Parts: sequence; structure tokens; C-alpha cells
Amino acid sequence: MTWSRVVLMAGLALTAFCAPVRAETVVSELSTESVEITSSFSGERLSFFGSIGPDADADVSSLNGPYHVIIVVIGPTTDRVAREKTHNFGVWLNTEEVRFAHFPTYYQVLTSGRLNDIASPSTQAVENFDPAGQARPNAEAGWWKSALFGRELTRLMTEQGLFGLNEGAVKFLSPTVYTSRLTLPAAAPPGRYLARTYVLKDGVTVARNTEGFTVRKIGFERFLAIQARQQPLLYGLVSVLLGLLTGWLGGVLFKRN
Repeated sequence: MTWSRVVLMAGLALTAFCAPVRAETVVSELSTESVEITSSFSGERLSFFGSIGPDADADVSSLNGPYHVIIVVIGPTTDRVAREKTHNFGVWLNTEEVRFAHFPTYYQVLTSGRLNDIASPSTQAVENFDPAGQARPNAEAGWWKSALFGRELTRLMTEQGLFGLNEGAVKFLSPTVYTSRLTLPAAAPPGRYLARTYVLKDGVTVARNTEGFTVRKIGFERFLAIQARQQPLLYGLVSVLLGLLTGWLGGVLFKRN
């Protein structure tokens, strides 16, 4: 056995010996597993429930709080392009752009207190709670340009109600039982969502859990979405014809003599 292998094994053993024993676990639940989008969809209210308890493998009989909870709701990810428009010779043109890979289409953070008070800077850096941190730097565009475009993209998503930080939205019903509510906007994109729950103590994550739910279109809205994806040319032509027909019909009905 080489000396390097001996040193590596000793380091792993020391790390395992010094690592704290996790004493907490969290059981979380959602009020629904499926949100259905119809023509009259104006949003959906979700409720989150959870309980903090001792871990099954921990040698403890009682919990030693106080605890804080952070719930992060993440929508389906996609590649997103942020573009800058400039005014050139009387025309607005796209002059620069930055592409962000695996960018969430929805990102809401619910906390039981001020984020900077309940999570240490190192914990925030590791868990990446901040909505503004979801626009990961693009190596081709450079760090500075990615930061500027990412900030503007996050601002636009926040104005649409798709991104947000809701401090104090998680309420404790007892020292170990919590609840929270979140309203999905009408513009919530369809797809698979994740609700990640973090339990923090002294600014450090001590337990976590993940639940999922689905936002999906049903009825005629689902049919249109499928056709737009599978037959985009036919969908575009039909949309143009319907627009022309609607305009012509409106002109006939409201024509003045």
C-alpha cells in the first residue's frame, strides 16, 4: 500500500469521525399533486405542511431547536436567452444576447424569517437559495456580461410573478410543526415542479426533503399545446386564417352604413 493511499484513507476516516451526527429529519406534504390548467385558470393556491422529528438513526430522544424552514419551489428548467435591444436609426434591434442553460421557469422561496438571519453566508452559497443566483454564468459571454443579463432576466421573471423571495411566509404552529401557502400565477408554465424543504438550525441545514407536483393543461388548451409542438407549420397557418376570419367577421358585424 502506497503512502498516498494511506494518507487518503486516514483523511476519510478523520472526516467521518469529525462529521456531526444528523439528529433531525423532516416529513413534508403538499395539498395537491396535480394542478390543471383550463381556459378559466386564474391561479392555484398550494399549501405546504411539515413536521420536524428526530432521525431514526440518531441517538436522541428529544429535539433541541429553535429551527427555521425554507421551502424552494422550482418549475421545469429550460435554456433561456436574454437579449438587449438598442435603438439604431429609428429601429429597435437585438444587439447582444446571453444564453442561460437549465434556467428555471419558476422559482419561489418561502422562509420562516429573513434569509440573511436564518441562513449563514456559507449555507446560502452552497444551497443557492437566492432567485438571482439561478442565472448561472456563461463561460462564452464572460462573468460580467452574464451577471448583467442575468440580473435583468431575474427582474423580468419577478415582475411576472414567476420569481420571488417571500420572507416570513412559513409559519410555525408549534416548535416543530410548520405550514405555508403559495399561489401559482395564471402564467405558471406546465411541467414538473419540485418543492424542496430545508430545516436550518444555527444557520446550517440539518434536514431536507423534496416533494413534487405537476402543472398540466387539459381539454382544448392541451390539444392546442400538442399541435403547436408536433405540427408547428399547420398550427401557424390555422392561427393566421382564424385571425383573418375573425377580423373580417368583426368588420362585417360592426360595419357602419
